[in-house]
Amino acid sequence: MLSIVGIIFGLACIFGSFIVGGGSMAPIWHALPLEGTAILGSAIGGLITANSMTIVKGTLAGLGKILKGPAFKKQDYMDTIFLVAKIMKVLKAEGAVALESHVEAPESSPIFGEYPRLLHDHALIHLITDSIRLIVVSSSAPRPDSVEDIMNASIKTHHHDALKPAETLATMAGALPALGIVACVLGVVKTMGSIDQPPAVLGALIGAALVGTFLGVLLAYGFMEPLSVRLKQIVDEEGQIYHVAKQIIVGTLNGHPMPVIIEAARVSISHENQPSFSEVFDGLRGK
Repeated sequence: MLSIVGIIFGLACIFGSFIVGGGSMAPIWHALPLEGTAILGSAIGGLITANSMTIVKGTLAGLGKILKGPAFKKQDYMDTIFLVAKIMKVLKAEGAVALESHVEAPESSPIFGEYPRLLHDHALIHLITDSIRLIVVSSSAPRPDSVEDIMNASIKTHHHDALKPAETLATMAGALPALGIVACVLGVVKTMGSIDQPPAVLGALIGAALVGTFLGVLLAYGFMEPLSVRLKQIVDEEGQIYHVAKQIIVGTLNGHPMPVIIEAARVSISHENQPSFSEVFDGLRGK
């Protein structure tokens, strides 16, 4: 929502200063439909040409994510700590076999069932369950560093895919000024076809052509680039929850004391969503 406020404020300053300085919005409104169609149409065409349908859909979903903000809040990070800590507690107390039913059908597991919001994030659930499966199916306990390497690879792959919509928006931002020039050139071509017209008519045609350059630059640096930056920030922030799960699983396999493991997971969360020491440990005692 803050992104919308920023866009509205920016547009108000740009056009407000233009109007206060004596400019007329009439030529801009007159040229906007055609110039905007040319620029946005070519940008959307380039988006479809350069990307798979999965990335195109992800980019549209990314715009919605920008409006809603990060999917995970403080409670989600705390629930992840509680969930994985409880799983690892069962592992230490009852052995890997006791976890088989939980990781094979997490939606039916009483442990996972306590955290229904987390079940909606399939990437997080798969990271947890697939890592536990390694322990369950191995004839001997896997080396902690091997499990960590696999989890790091999984997190890296997921993060790389999640960033593609932000990269797509950044690419569009880079292309829009050039597409604005294309629209402007077409306007100049149209103007040259009316070179015998009086100065007032030529001035209106030249002004309409320049609206194309203006729109291309405005859309690039006033909209697409800030939106791509914001989407990347959201993806980076959401990625922290996977590292929380990894810290607890790998720390347990390394045999570290549980308070140290939990604290390592807690401090890997950004300050905006980081629960306090007492919130986490009081919550664990209540589980």
